[in-house]
Amino acid sequence: MKVLLVNGSPHPHGCTDVALSEVAMQLGKHGIETEMLWLGNEAIHGCIACGKCRKAGKCIFDDKVNEFTALAGEYDGFIFGSPVYYAGMNGAMMAFMDRAFFSATIREPHPYRFKPAAAVVSARRAGTTSALDQINKYFLHGQMPVISSRYWNMVHGNTPEEVMQDAEGLQIMRVLGRNIAWFLKLKEAGEKAGVPLPKQEEVRIATNYIR
Repeated sequence: MKVLLVNGSPHPHGCTDVALSEVAMQLGKHGIETEMLWLGNEAIHGCIACGKCRKAGKCIFDDKVNEFTALAGEYDGFIFGSPVYYAGMNGAMMAFMDRAFFSATIREPHPYRFKPAAAVVSARRAGTTSALDQINKYFLHGQMPVISSRYWNMVHGNTPEEVMQDAEGLQIMRVLGRNIAWFLKLKEAGEKAGVPLPKQEEVRIATNYIR
């Protein structure tokens, strides 16, 4: 089993990386492979609602988004990490999430459906809970089980060294790692026991309020 961790920070070894690495370490202790995808510090274009991904099967902007969606089917779970600047995920991460989820979830096979996911955020002080709410909505839309820890998945600090002093935050990351590993093993056991995934028996209904 493999989990992909996405680091949305412009700094490859910053505060967000400390949090994600703590989760990855715990997953490794429970036999779960992990890989880290850093989005980099180049601009990530936002979705322009052109709809061309419906036919092409991928976004027209060929960047980290297409790299991620091409790999997503190989992974059993996902963790998305973002720094918090103004009470939400940072701009690059938001652009990435919009395009990664829209361009991939409109096609079959659905690369995220029924795969566990978690959000991790990092801030100097505040804005973390609203950022978590924002990221978790993507999982709910994608039919992804949202994995919890013993508190909200956040760390605090202005530098990686300060985050390393956030004893509670790091513990939250470790509990999250253990919970994801537990869920993946339960899912695997269910599949081996013959418990099928829910069938997609209905065509999606999209109601417009203005006609």
